Amino acid sequence: MEVMGFKLIAILGFVGYAIYWLYGMLDLYWFRPKKLEKCLREQGLKGNPYRLLRGDLYESAKLLREAHSKPIQLGDNIVKRTMPEVYNSVQSHGKNSFMWIGRFPKITVTDPTLAKDALVRHATFHKSFHDLDPLIHILFGGMGAVEGEEWAKYRKITNPAFTLEKLKSMLPLFQSSCIDAVNKWTSVIPEGGAAEVDVWPGVESISATSISTSLFGIGGEEGKKIVGLLKELANHTWEKVNSVYFPGKRFLPTKSNLRMRALDRELRVKITDIINRKLKAMQAGESGGADFVGLLLESNLNEIKLQGNQKSAGLSIEDIYAVCKLFYWAGQDTSSTLVLWTLVLLSKHTEWQDRAREEVLQVFGDKMPDYDGINHLKIVSMILNEVLRLYPPLAELSKVASEDTLLGKYLIPAGVQVMMPQILLHYDPELWGDDVLEFKPERFSEGIMKATKIQGAYFPFSFGPRMCIGNNFALYSIKMAIAIILRTLSSELSPSYVHAPIRRVTVQPQYGAHLILRRLKNHN
Repeated sequence: MEVMGFKLIAILGFVGYAIYWLYGMLDLYWFRPKKLEKCLREQGLKGNPYRLLRGDLYESAKLLREAHSKPIQLGDNIVKRTMPEVYNSVQSHGKNSFMWIGRFPKITVTDPTLAKDALVRHATFHKSFHDLDPLIHILFGGMGAVEGEEWAKYRKITNPAFTLEKLKSMLPLFQSSCIDAVNKWTSVIPEGGAAEVDVWPGVESISATSISTSLFGIGGEEGKKIVGLLKELANHTWEKVNSVYFPGKRFLPTKSNLRMRALDRELRVKITDIINRKLKAMQAGESGGADFVGLLLESNLNEIKLQGNQKSAGLSIEDIYAVCKLFYWAGQDTSSTLVLWTLVLLSKHTEWQDRAREEVLQVFGDKMPDYDGINHLKIVSMILNEVLRLYPPLAELSKVASEDTLLGKYLIPAGVQVMMPQILLHYDPELWGDDVLEFKPERFSEGIMKATKIQGAYFPFSFGPRMCIGNNFALYSIKMAIAIILRTLSSELSPSYVHAPIRRVTVQPQYGAHLILRRLKNHN
């Protein structure tokens, strides 16, 4: 009887736990999302009804496949191709609407004032990584994922590597990379003739080599290998962002999961080896070098000394690895896409290409572009600002409310995501005028502040305290690349050019970029 009683208690205990677990799952994946949906609808926000687990991901994936199946015309609104799910949601439910990312609603904010407010309030609106596969932290870990005091420590230690003086010392490394790439292009162009070239691989090579030398002080081939690994990792990460995650999915031995871990292991070996070599040199009394890693390690050691040699005050080797990996990928991807779309647009709008070239030759003459002269390239700056409006490196920024908070008139419950799609704001005729689709660099002739009707409508490198720390480096290096290319080559669109921007974290060309290149006389 005692045994029977024990078994009954055990069975009842198991049944009770099963009911408790089942209710917890129902609460997590049904009751809470429905409660959040009710809260948003009561405030006038519209969106699709919540669907268990998948949310809107299935429909979003279908819209992406349809959008990517056919190219568009250069000058069309690229939002329909790069973010068709967001475009469709806004058209169906209004500018301030919501979508479902798994079990969490994501509010689309197209009011520049609200977007600016959310980006400034970084203590309330955090990075939106919840309900996503934890494997994305392989790429976005470290400084890209932390908040509060931890983020402040990262920022304090990395800041010294991005002062203007440090930037000035790194630009010559970028200059030599640009010259090498341009020489490769000119080598296939016959004397007095022209050649069709897919410039996308060359532009990626410029960025890969320059980022490798300026960040790590390493040679081209080793750097290109790291960039290749990071590019593959970014593609896998993008797939994870756009898929439904359920607990334990990251542990499944899928091809993608295994490959991401393998990429992390290989990158860890390569990057930590560079870090350790520099640390060893510094311990021997040598300089860590003028590259980013050397400057970062020097800043880290200074911070540790400043705090009484408490290692907790600085970054660990693992932290530095994560920072280097993130900066390596972000710097290379951002630079390459901005240079690429600038070349494409100048190849179509050759009058602006001529004006930019005239300015470059006027500022530098027969000399190679340098730091001081870059500051005087007003027309090139206007062009880059307009390219960033039409082709921002990141199409949107998302944050998650860490607590119940007001954003304008809306109560944002804790856990709800807020998406600021800068690409949608950059294409809004109410903010830019009826000529919003046109390439018009003159919009920025009086600077960014006067280019749009409402401040906060333009933020290609984010906004507020968490604005991209490397944006000055990116813009200076890209201006140098454009200046070197313009003084050497002229370009126009090839008849075989296919305009097909696609979102792979950054906005990239799906089928490359085929241009007709010609060598300019007396500028070899």
